[in-house]
Amino acid sequence: MAKLDAHLIDRFIAYLAAAKGYSNQTQRAYRSDLIDFIQVTAAKTDKDSTELTLDDIRDWLYAVAEAGAAKSTIARKSASVRSFTAWLERQGLHETDLGLRLRTPKSSRTLPTVISREALAEIFETLATGAKTGEPHRIQDQLIIELLYATGMRVSELAGLGLGDIDYSRRLLRVTGKGNKQRMVPYGQPAADAMEAWIRFGRPRFQTDDSDDSLLLSAKGKPLNVRVIYSVVANLLATTPMGAAGPHALRHTAATHLLDGGADLRAVQELLGHASLGTTQIYTHVSVERLKQGYQGAHPRA
Repeated sequence: MAKLDAHLIDRFIAYLAAAKGYSNQTQRAYRSDLIDFIQVTAAKTDKDSTELTLDDIRDWLYAVAEAGAAKSTIARKSASVRSFTAWLERQGLHETDLGLRLRTPKSSRTLPTVISREALAEIFETLATGAKTGEPHRIQDQLIIELLYATGMRVSELAGLGLGDIDYSRRLLRVTGKGNKQRMVPYGQPAADAMEAWIRFGRPRFQTDDSDDSLLLSAKGKPLNVRVIYSVVANLLATTPMGAAGPHALRHTAATHLLDGGADLRAVQELLGHASLGTTQIYTHVSVERLKQGYQGAHPRA
């Protein structure tokens, strides 16, 4: 297996970045999966890439499963190697695409965590009180939560926003999502008020001569990174009855509350930037479950 040089993986990862627009996080995950595949297979055979078989891939995935990996992990590793074998075939490095015949268990899909309206109201009240102090980081914290809930965008998408992506008059944001696909998303008056406070009073105090046009900034004037945003959200949500949760809970909550309010499923799909309507449909299940719970708690003959 030593003949399956590491430079092939490097070329493949470069392809994912350039042609597919995959995020750095996805690139790292694919690289890690493929290195694991090579190491496990290298212990059993000295085949090169042209001699790989479907059984080699199956043996690797079986070893992953035997180690106690979750179905979601197996599904992700399967996706990594399928993408790699497809690339090998297109590059003329393998006669066939082995991944086409690979079947792996689908990851079990659990219902997303949704924050209650009461908990959200408390969070926004806390944020408003903090923003009134005039401290820049508190003004920015308020904007972070307002935008994540108003738009349902991903944390990486929020971190990537620039001042030029804001249409103030129409209250729209140009968001760059997975695969560098752009979409326009609306935001409401509370988020607009938080935006104005940050642009007028908060951001100028963090901005330096070296700052770029990133909407969110650190105290040193650098673009605010994803980890900091994650920490801001996680710390706030930890104070609610739901306990520990990440920023994705706000995305789940925004989608669910929209559907609860009668929004069209395809409109929610567009807002979230989902490539497949099936991904968005999970939120209809959440709404149904909430309806059932309300019915069982309120109806005399439930």
